[in-house]
Amino acid sequence: MLLVSIAVTVTIGPANLSVRDVYAVILEHWGIGTSGLTPLQNGIVWELRLPRTLLAAVCGAGLALCGAIMQSLLRNPLADPFVLGISSGASTGAVMVAVLGVGGGLLSLSTGAFVGAVVAFVAVVALAAGAGGGTAKVILAGVAGTQLFSALTSFIVMSSADAEQTRGVLFWLLGSLSGADWTDVVLCGAVTLFGIVACLLVASSLDAFTFGNSAAASLGVSVRKIRILLLTVTALITAALVSAAGAIGFVGLVLPHAARFLVGPRHGRLLPATALVGAIFMVWVDAVARTLFAPQEIPVGVVTALIGVPAFALILFRMRRTS
Repeated sequence: MLLVSIAVTVTIGPANLSVRDVYAVILEHWGIGTSGLTPLQNGIVWELRLPRTLLAAVCGAGLALCGAIMQSLLRNPLADPFVLGISSGASTGAVMVAVLGVGGGLLSLSTGAFVGAVVAFVAVVALAAGAGGGTAKVILAGVAGTQLFSALTSFIVMSSADAEQTRGVLFWLLGSLSGADWTDVVLCGAVTLFGIVACLLVASSLDAFTFGNSAAASLGVSVRKIRILLLTVTALITAALVSAAGAIGFVGLVLPHAARFLVGPRHGRLLPATALVGAIFMVWVDAVARTLFAPQEIPVGVVTALIGVPAFALILFRMRRTS
């Protein structure tokens, strides 16, 4: 389904290109035949549509995977990748580069976002450790970190940005794949693949976490080491994806529940299924975002929120019935 989704959505767009034209360009870059199209048409397919579609798949897979990890690790069905304040930190870092010119022009928006995400993660973990550790302290520290960095971002934008900068920053903060390139695809894809492999290696430990930290420890799981490993992997994946695509919400919150419905709670099946479901979802969301009001583009974060909020409400009602 993922391969079919990518194959279909890469042919969708406002440019006047037929399905045959699109695949002729792709085959030409693979060394098979020639497309006969202009450099502009060639670039639309190879430099815009294809990397954007692939990055959408990577972002969906990574964010959904992080959501499944956070929900299992914190034993909270409403946890998502941004519970550690990583998204807010990335936003602050990006705004500091774009508006304040931090780095003297040597840092890109994505680099600033990544550095901000890492700083936010370190601050939240340090705060949680100082408060005594534990899953509840991590969530509370994440809430505090999110509010702090969100306030810093708003302060910088309101005090230093002009109208054009404010519009650009707002569009990025809502989540956008419009600037996707092959570098983003390779870097984000490598980080996400590393995260999937690392998480699958400790899938049995995640199953043990379902019964609580004490039960996991009694089963021989090194609770502290596994928690640090998974929190770090989640932070790295989220930081990389947010730095490339901005803050895309609700993917990590909703998609793990859909995957559990399909394959059950065992993490050996749940983690790859969650990644695949997230990738398929984001590929189609991006196709809708860039074509629904073409040539005007909707931030993908807006579309995911419009879909995610009703799903979030459904999860809350299900929790109420089972409690």
